[in-house]
Amino acid sequence: MTLTPTTTRTTTAAFRADLTQLDAAARRRWYRAADALAADLGAGRPPRPGLRARRVRRAPGVWEVTLTPGRRATWQYGPRQAPGVRHVVWRRIGTARAVLRRP
Repeated sequence: MTLTPTTTRTTTAAFRADLTQLDAAARRRWYRAADALAADLGAGRPPRPGLRARRVRRAPGVWEVTLTPGRRATWQYGPRQAPGVRHVVWRRIGTARAVLRRP
């Protein structure tokens, strides 16, 4: 049996550069958050409250999730890669101040 993904994701060059600056624990938190967001969106649910997902002001179409009190990751919906499959583009990750200055 082949599983069909319900959510796909890609990352921007800025996100990949930011990710290399994080320690292993912070990267694990992001992977858990990204998987939780994918599960929620794939099931047709809004993001779970624990992700504290919300729109970023002054950046139309960009959302943020809170990883820790001082860390955020931003994302946006991208073009669907397959019918019925949501696509998430991860844009930035790091301190709230740095990420929200240039989401």
